Amino acid sequence: MVGAGIIGVACAYFLARAGVRTLVLEEGFAGGGTTAAGMGHLVVMDDSEAQFSLAHYSERLWRELASSLPANCEFDGCGTVWVAEDAEQMEAVHAKHAYYAARGVASEVLDERSLAECEPELRAGLAGGLLVPGDAVVYQPNVARHLLAEAVRRGAELKEGVRVEALEAGRVRVGGEWIEARVVVNAAGAMAAALTPGLPIVPRKGHLVITERHPGFCRHQLVELGYLASAHGMSAESVAFNLQPRTTGQVLIGSSRELVGWDASINRALLARMLRRAADFTPRIAELNAIRTWTGFRPTTPDSLPLIGAWGERTGLWIAAGHEGLGITTALATGRLIADQITGQPPEIDPAPYAPGRVATQPAGVA
Repeated sequence: MVGAGIIGVACAYFLARAGVRTLVLEEGFAGGGTTAAGMGHLVVMDDSEAQFSLAHYSERLWRELASSLPANCEFDGCGTVWVAEDAEQMEAVHAKHAYYAARGVASEVLDERSLAECEPELRAGLAGGLLVPGDAVVYQPNVARHLLAEAVRRGAELKEGVRVEALEAGRVRVGGEWIEARVVVNAAGAMAAALTPGLPIVPRKGHLVITERHPGFCRHQLVELGYLASAHGMSAESVAFNLQPRTTGQVLIGSSRELVGWDASINRALLARMLRRAADFTPRIAELNAIRTWTGFRPTTPDSLPLIGAWGERTGLWIAAGHEGLGITTALATGRLIADQITGQPPEIDPAPYAPGRVATQPAGVA
């Protein structure tokens, strides 16, 4: 297993549960990189049937896991409120509600008054929203370390601070030496394409801000209806309103997306746009002190779906990467799909939409 972010450790966790001896190699430390830089949301998205299927399956696995997570994983079943600004967006709310209902996901349409009662810090005049109570939030670095510890308890081995120089079907090179394995899984996130040329994955930078403690400022994760267009379009820059309550009482503010290669510097103009967008929806957010701002890189694919499965006909090389901003949500489903396919078990959902070969010949987009 190359990579000990949330995707790699979820793969290791399910492989170890299936009795597969697993070695996890990580250049930095487990739960770092993109995993540590994200928001930790567990959200069932409906932008495509394939994305919904993966997220819905994964959220079920998260609920099964939740009771066994230690307190420091900060699992919070706070739910999500999708916020509608006007009557046109309320039409989208009703469509989203019908879509979820047809697929067994509970949701509740909120009018202007019930939205204000649900989230008092939202500005007056918003049209309403959709409450999805089954969504949740976790502190994903600690979840990653917990899953890895469970995998190690079942026989997996972890080597941190190890740089993988190259990988092929059935082997990886570390320190000039090749390590042989029946199966190699490339779960290196935004760096996956550097190890497997031809993977259509590019890094997409995002900014996040966390505030001082202000318990109760928001009770649910708050997301504007326009979030999906921002998240899954491939424009050079975009922002969308996304607030997340933390169990510490802090508020996590997102989100931005930017195609700038590996430039990790803070784009102050884009950050200001992101914060203004948050204040457009929750005016009093401007009164909270920000204590930290950071950037991270999301691994992005041309069709906004992850790559999960064997790389071409080479069953000795598997890919688990390209999850963009849904890596935390879909980590458990990804790990289970990888483990089931490697061990020959029938997957619970159709893995075909995520097969890496589907986009192998497509352009990767702007680098």
